[in-house]
Amino acid sequence: MFTITRLESSPPESIDSQIMQMVVDYVTDISMVGIVPSNPLYPLYRYGVGHEVHQYLQAMNGSRGFAVELIVALDDEDPSIVSGFLLYLPVQGDPEACSVAYMAVKADQRRRGIARAMLQKMLERYPHAELACFVNKVPYFEAMGFQVLNARGPQVLMNTRDHQTDGLVAVLDIAPIYSSVEVRQIHAYLLKQHGKRAMTDAERQRDRHMDQLTRQARVFVQARSG
Repeated sequence: MFTITRLESSPPESIDSQIMQMVVDYVTDISMVGIVPSNPLYPLYRYGVGHEVHQYLQAMNGSRGFAVELIVALDDEDPSIVSGFLLYLPVQGDPEACSVAYMAVKADQRRRGIARAMLQKMLERYPHAELACFVNKVPYFEAMGFQVLNARGPQVLMNTRDHQTDGLVAVLDIAPIYSSVEVRQIHAYLLKQHGKRAMTDAERQRDRHMDQLTRQARVFVQARSG
């Protein structure tokens, strides 16, 4: 079994490192881009999304001026092992509302109710919750009490209520990550490894995939509302 625990300050290194490993392992599910392992840009997004989550975990100490909370599922037999995590942002101006930022469960720990238990723990405190997911995950979250509101880029916006909160969700500006020296170095390495043509094709492949997901989300929501 597992134990669900909420943290309101930056997690210890042992938990932090396991969360970061999950982000790297499941970046296709966690990233808004939905980047696939076969795309040569995949290593770049593993670093970029990992850095996003790392910055949010650091912001839990209050240094960024807004609240970040974390729920982890710990293995009962060995509480040092993290089976899953849920990172979410309480809404400013609405004490009942929050927005899910990132969630993952280890592949070998899935179908045990971990994600549901983490979300329920969050909803006990913030019953008005919002998240965005790809179309194929909609039924999963509907089974947990979320309903479709509208399309947001390549994802479907879902909420526990039939409307969004009037409060504000403070998020980190992640643009500097993708223009950082580290990302440029990774890109230069990938360019050297694959060649300019392959990298150009990889960017086109990513953009086509994003366009496809965006159309999919829009058509899905229109069909639901129609």
